[in-house]
Amino acid sequence: MTKLFFLPFLLASSAALGQTVGQNKSPQQETYTLSVKAQLVVETIAVTDKAGKPVQGLTAKDFTVTEDGVPQKIRFVDHEILPIAAPPPPKSPASEDVKIYKKLSRTQIEGESTESPKYKNRRLMAMYFDMSAMGTSDQYRALTAAQKFVRTQMTEVDLVSILRYSGGSVDVLQDFTADKNKLLSILETLLVGEGQEGSDAVDDASSADVGAAFGQDDGEFNVFNTDRQLAALQTTARMLGQLNEKKVLLYFSSGLRLNGVDNQAQLHATVDSAIRAGVSFWPIDARGLVASAPLGDASQGSPGNAGMYSGAAAQAGADRFQKSQDTLYALAGDTGGKAFFDNNDLSQGMVKAQQAVSDYYILGYYTTNQEKNGKFRKVKITVAAPYESAKLDYRVGYYAEKVFGKFNTVDKERQLEDALMLPDPITELTIAMEIDYFQLNRAEYFVPIVMKIPGKELVLAKKGGAEKTVIDFVGEIKDVIGGTTVTNVRDHVDQKLSEKSVAELAKLPIEYVSGYTLLPGKYEIKVLARDDETGRIGTFQTTFVIPNLNKEVTRVPTSSVVLSSQKVNLGDAIYDANKKKDQIKDAAANPLVQGGAQLIPSVNRVFGIDRPMYVFVQGYEAGAAAGEPLAATVGLYKDGKKMYESQPIAGTPAAGNRLGTVPLTFTVEPHGLPPGEYQCQVTVVDPTRAKATYWQAPILLVP
Repeated sequence: MTKLFFLPFLLASSAALGQTVGQNKSPQQETYTLSVKAQLVVETIAVTDKAGKPVQGLTAKDFTVTEDGVPQKIRFVDHEILPIAAPPPPKSPASEDVKIYKKLSRTQIEGESTESPKYKNRRLMAMYFDMSAMGTSDQYRALTAAQKFVRTQMTEVDLVSILRYSGGSVDVLQDFTADKNKLLSILETLLVGEGQEGSDAVDDASSADVGAAFGQDDGEFNVFNTDRQLAALQTTARMLGQLNEKKVLLYFSSGLRLNGVDNQAQLHATVDSAIRAGVSFWPIDARGLVASAPLGDASQGSPGNAGMYSGAAAQAGADRFQKSQDTLYALAGDTGGKAFFDNNDLSQGMVKAQQAVSDYYILGYYTTNQEKNGKFRKVKITVAAPYESAKLDYRVGYYAEKVFGKFNTVDKERQLEDALMLPDPITELTIAMEIDYFQLNRAEYFVPIVMKIPGKELVLAKKGGAEKTVIDFVGEIKDVIGGTTVTNVRDHVDQKLSEKSVAELAKLPIEYVSGYTLLPGKYEIKVLARDDETGRIGTFQTTFVIPNLNKEVTRVPTSSVVLSSQKVNLGDAIYDANKKKDQIKDAAANPLVQGGAQLIPSVNRVFGIDRPMYVFVQGYEAGAAAGEPLAATVGLYKDGKKMYESQPIAGTPAAGNRLGTVPLTFTVEPHGLPPGEYQCQVTVVDPTRAKATYWQAPILLVP
């Protein structure tokens, strides 16, 4: 259930003080500040002669670069020569000598500057483990091969980093390092079997017959999972793009299957980011050499359909396997890498990537085209005589940066998905949130969520002569213990505003209301709001707990206490949620909706002394006999003194209500109270069972 409200908001006013920055005695003494932005383009080039041997000793004078036919001035050229001979392996097993280092999950790869490249003459290899795309045996095989490479095949110039994706964010377990002990410590302590909830489900003629009723097609989930796996690769490529050297991404996976054309946009975005960052993908199929049975192995049930006898099931299984490798092949081919398939010695795939990066040049220039339109720019590099016949291996172009005003629908959607996956929140917009809970039955709880955005931070666009507010919301609620996504938040609000609303927007907030049904547990919510006119994004992220009120025996079980100063008719919502049938059902389940009006929680708990404050709470008397009441009062305290106490009210459960739900509503009139901070206390008493519950929270009363 989702609604967007336009509400009056009480703000504390403050006087702005002027400040003198500088004085000019005469026009001749005026000074100006000139700001210039330039985009640095870095290319890595492998130059070989007719015999395939590297050409060495080239300088900036030997290269010529054009971008879309326009000559560019080369700013620097650096030659990287890297040996490929590994040192002799240690005499004793390395696992006996490994010191266990504290493993910290980070979110970024440390960058370097062009002026002082700290990775000069180093080979950068990033091990990326997609745990969500590998089974248990494949994860074990990939980690074992990585350990073998580090122990016996890693050279003195190799710097290796370790990254992991398990269905959530990309974790940097180890930045680039040559310390084998650190790398082995991370690899040996990675848990086999984690992050498999996002693995690809079978949804073709070879699917197992589980005898279940018809449900949602697994293919719908696979589209989302594949997009997230590709988006995680895109995020990793951007991290590595901070480094000037040529980067190799060793991508351990058990295949990656596209779902028709649904994942093409994200696939292209991932490849574009890798090319722009100078990252080559080297996918390694962790399944190794596979000999699969025609109708599947013991890991799944029998298909149980006509495909078993017509050959459709066997053909579907073979096609699925082939398509999962085709995607890896495309990622490698489009970024300058090479895919490694059908070999049980996975470390050989890493050796091939190691050998491919041994002699190359790093060339940089500042492009003369400063347009941020996102268009492809063709790059051509040539070498002067006597090496004009040499073979050059480099990226033939890149996509320019794109400002938000040039984004299309796909770009905007991808921006939200990327921002949602970032562990560090984007805080360009101010967002406040309140989360409450109300018990629906013995197992489920209704959780209303209210987000507040100051209206002055939104920009209105004129489309067709009418003022609109255009806001995108995206987010997810995760189970903290299980790490799985329980539900997703996705909404697009594009609604007209009245002339009065437009005039007041600078001093009024906009509140977005949504509701979900959850089970008891600990959850994490992360929600992003984006102003679609400027591209500014705000993030709110927090954890919350829904208690199991069925286990409450010492106190009166109660819901969240809602404090509010507004009751809004559902028809007054800018975004009319009643247009959808499922939202009508949710509105009926929302205890804050009463008599066609909705009580809007006060997120910041600031109230005016000239307006009533509404207090709402539900008590529960499961198993209570008819006529057993609950009593409640509301008190306001300041500096330890009681300044206000309401008259007690009592309520009894409705007939036939198995939970014994007792709604308790107060209207507090703060007239005569001095402005300031107060403690609001709500007391709920069960006189029959001699139990009580006390709730307190700070509030602010303003004139």
